[in-house]
This record gives sequence, structure tokens and C-alpha cells, in this order.
Amino acid sequence: MDLSPALIFIVGLYLASAGAGLALEFLNLKRLNERWGEVPPGFEGHIDGDSLARSREYTIENARLAMAEKLAGSIAALVFVLFLLKPYDRWIASLGGGFIASGAVFFMLLLFAEALVSAPLAFWRVFRIERKFGFSAMTPGLWAADLAKSIAISSALAFFFICAALWIVSLSPGLWWFWIWVLFLGFTIFMMYVSPHLIEPLFNRFDEVEDPGLRDGIREALQKAGIRAGKVLKVDASRRTSHTNAYFTGIGSVKRIVLYDTLLKKLGTEEIISVLAHEAGHWRGRHLLKGLMAAALIGFAALYISHRVIETGLLARALGFEGASFYAHIVLLGLLASIAAFYFIPIFAWLSRRRERGADRFAAEITGDPSSMASALIKLSRDNLSNLHPHPLYAAFHYSHPPVAERVWELRKMGEGA
Repeated sequence: MDLSPALIFIVGLYLASAGAGLALEFLNLKRLNERWGEVPPGFEGHIDGDSLARSREYTIENARLAMAEKLAGSIAALVFVLFLLKPYDRWIASLGGGFIASGAVFFMLLLFAEALVSAPLAFWRVFRIERKFGFSAMTPGLWAADLAKSIAISSALAFFFICAALWIVSLSPGLWWFWIWVLFLGFTIFMMYVSPHLIEPLFNRFDEVEDPGLRDGIREALQKAGIRAGKVLKVDASRRTSHTNAYFTGIGSVKRIVLYDTLLKKLGTEEIISVLAHEAGHWRGRHLLKGLMAAALIGFAALYISHRVIETGLLARALGFEGASFYAHIVLLGLLASIAAFYFIPIFAWLSRRRERGADRFAAEITGDPSSMASALIKLSRDNLSNLHPHPLYAAFHYSHPPVAERVWELRKMGEGA
């Protein structure tokens, strides 16, 4: 096909961002290979040579798979846009459906294709990498059941959202961007209420923490934090993995702190309370609400810009897609958005790391025991085979949490200043 200068330029930008992502992976691996045997300050006596060697090997295997995913995804996206989008768009039009029905078929088939392509790589991660390093407890049957449920749920939700959005476009050609933004915001809040009760229990079992001493410690920590006690639950993560984690989810009456049962087995009571106090720091800092507000503002701007671009037809003409459908315009805008998103990644990562540091400080203040949080992080990084020597540029782009060695050092300094 004949490529317009604008399309060549955009493809160049896309390849440049993909290449930069691969370069960051190589930088990260290079630094790891140079420094993997060094024990960071504060980890002495907790990490041995075998743990460091296993961490290096685990990081390398995951990085290779991540690079393969990135490369395959980039190639698939470009091949589709450059060679398949026009005939695919014409084929959808030839089916003779209405605007909503045709759009639903257009986007749902793309979502199914993406799921089909990503499934083998996900299978490899679980049954090759995670099992090799002793993390995966997944059986093929459980993996297949999880995949089937995930596809069914995501397909149903996507179908509803796509049809609702296209219905809005058909009803309000001039203001569809605003009403879809309202739909997006309402749908997101609705899912934050519904997911903890209806979706998450389809995959895991959630129970109240049983240990009386731990329950009392949790209650005391929440009272010190000035937080009305929501639910603190343990999840049966060990059915699938031996990785350890904790997270804060939900809003309003369904807000909860969730602790992996694997974490409860591997940490002491004071360490668990420190981890919970960290999650309470996110709660107290309203980080979830702030994240939702940021997403709403970005979505508002993105939808308005999309409306203006589609309305003028400038993008389609510049890229050689005159006469393309509304759906094809969305795909082209998605390509542009993926390029822009790459350059915003470090900004959002920095904001996330800032919140994590704030949650660490909050945990240290509430418990009065920063050493327990530091000890918990050391154990979690050791058990999860975390990379203790990430490249600073890679961490700046991709780490939602500060590198664990930095967090431990900062917590140790808090303890010395207490």
C-alpha cells in the first residue's frame, strides 16, 4: 500500500517508542548482570548468594518474555493498521448491520483476537517461568477455568460498554464525547462497588482474618490511623501462587484491605500490621480517589480531542484513510494514544512512587516501628525474587513502587531518627 508521509512519521514514532521500551529492558538487564552479586545496605544477613542468583535468573526470564510480548504486540499492531484495517473495515461494512451492531462486531472481534494472541504467552509465564521458580500452584484446569471466566466477564462488560457508547454517538453526534465520558466515569465507579462482591469472589475466596492477636493489632492500627474499620480480609492466593502481596480496593461501603494468605504465613504479626498500616496510608491519603479523578480528567481531554479529530477528518486524510468508518478512526486514535502514553508513563510512575513513599511514612508513624516495615519488605523481596538492582532509568519509567532497596534504606533512616 502507498503510505502517506504523515503515516510514515507516525509509524516512525511508534517504532521509536517501542524501541525505547526494549532499550530500557536491555539497560535493566545490563545493570543486573553487573551488580547482581551485591547485597544492598540493610539486606545483610537476609539475602544470600543463592537468593541473588535465583533473583537474577528470574528477572532475566521475565524480561525476555516481556520483550517478546512487546515485540509481538508492536508488530501485530502495525501489520493490522498498515495492511488489514482498511479491508477489515470494508468487510464489517459489507455485513450490512446498523451502526451499533457493526461497531459491536468490529471491536469485539478485535478483543477476541487480542485474547487469542496473548493466551499462549500467559500460559508460558505461568507454567514455564512461575513453575520453574516454585511460584505457580496453578493446574491447567484452574488456569483454563480462570481464562474462560475472565473472557466471559470481560466480553460481557466490553459488549455493554461498546454498545452503550455507540448508542450515545448515534443519538448525540456533537456531544458524544461528553456523554461517553459520563458513561466511563459512572461505569468505573459502578465497577468499584460491584467488583469486590460479584466478580472477585468468582476467582478467589475472601475470609476475615482469623488470628485474634492479629485482629486486635489491626483494629488498633486502624484506630490510630483515624480510619473507620472496613473489612480486612485474607484471600486464598495460595491456590494459584506462592507470591506474597497486599492491596487496598473498593470505595465507600465496600472498601477493604486484602492480604494474601501466603503473606500471612511468611510474615510475623508486627510485620503484617506494618504492611496493613501501609495500605491504610493509601486509604487515609485517598490515593484511589485521586487516581480516579486523574483518570477522569485525562479521559475528558482525550475524548474531546478524539471528537475534534474525527469531526474534522484531518487524521484520516493525513494518514490516507479517507472514507474510513467511525470505528477505524478509533483504532487510528488508539495508535496515537499508545505513542503518547509511552511518554506519560514516567509521570504516572513518579506519582505512584510518591504515594508509596507517603504510605511507608504513614505506616512508620502509626506503628512507631519502621524496622518492622523494613523487615517485611526484605522478606517479601527475597521470597518474590525481586530485582534489587534495577537501572534507575528503567525504575523511573516502569516502577510504581520505589526500588525496594531504597524503601528499606529510607525506613531504616526513619528508625534512626526516631
